[in-house]
Amino acid sequence: MALRLLRGKDGRLTAYAPVAGGIARWTETEPGGPDWDGPQVFEAPGLSDICVAQGRDGYVHLVGLRRRPVGDERTDLEVVHATQYQTGRPMTAWHSLSTPYPKDWRKALRIGPPSAAVDANGALYVFIRNAGHGVCARRQDAKGNWGPWEDLKGRDVRDGLCATATGDGRVELLATTGEGALRWYQPEPGARLRRGDDVPARPRPDSVSAVESSRDTVTHYWRDAMTGAVLAYRPDGDDAVSLGGEAGTGPVAVARAEIAGHDCTVLAHREAKSGRLAVAAHPTEHESAGVWWTPTGDPGTGAPALAVDGVGRLVVATLSADGALHVARQKRSEPGLALGGWRRA
Repeated sequence: MALRLLRGKDGRLTAYAPVAGGIARWTETEPGGPDWDGPQVFEAPGLSDICVAQGRDGYVHLVGLRRRPVGDERTDLEVVHATQYQTGRPMTAWHSLSTPYPKDWRKALRIGPPSAAVDANGALYVFIRNAGHGVCARRQDAKGNWGPWEDLKGRDVRDGLCATATGDGRVELLATTGEGALRWYQPEPGARLRRGDDVPARPRPDSVSAVESSRDTVTHYWRDAMTGAVLAYRPDGDDAVSLGGEAGTGPVAVARAEIAGHDCTVLAHREAKSGRLAVAAHPTEHESAGVWWTPTGDPGTGAPALAVDGVGRLVVATLSADGALHVARQKRSEPGLALGGWRRA
């Protein structure tokens, strides 16, 4: 699980990060900050590979893998799910979603980390790389009822699935393979997932992120497997566009924000050598304008997170080496993408 930063229905931001034996959570005391409560740690023994998804209702869904030793030679693994219904409120208990292999614990141990997205009706979709290196999905309807695991097929799928949903609630999934990337999508909200055309690129596993860049259009970002450069790609559009960033590592955080009155897409990643963050922006869906990566803050750990706070400012969040949350906010009084000073939450 990478650090995640989400805005609730009341306008307050919440940060989620993995810690030993559970999840840490920080919550703004009021929309726009600057103060935070936390970290509050929710214990979850055996839990790993957590992902987070949020629906239009503001509910935050957490999905992960839980391992439980059974005797000396066996370990059971299951996909589990918990929900936070309101900002700052407790999470529900973790509920088992089993796996596509409920009678074969050895196969279950071979599944990959989950990814999740929420559709227009509040239905949660959970995706995993299965034991045969294809993709399986399970769907919860708006009433909370779960359907069976469904085999979406695919071949040579690697870890690092990336699920996202548009504002209209249409779900998309991108999966990296050894030779390229596979895409599934809903042609309309609530429809069955379809397999799209294979993506003509080779993303690094665990490097893919996505954002809705215009109504019902998703732009995917990843690192090129050969060069490490950040690429932007829209299905049914032109070829992927390089945005530089070869000095970075890990997935790229992405969010849309208003900069000097313009709709822009903001990117952030951690530089491999210095350990500092680098931030860049471009006019949304105009990647050809180019970007300039600007270092900021002190060295830290893990991938950063981006969000827009309750008063419309871009917020950049990162974890320091000691696990503390550090936050910088957009200075909207200055031209361009200007960040204020970093503050420890």
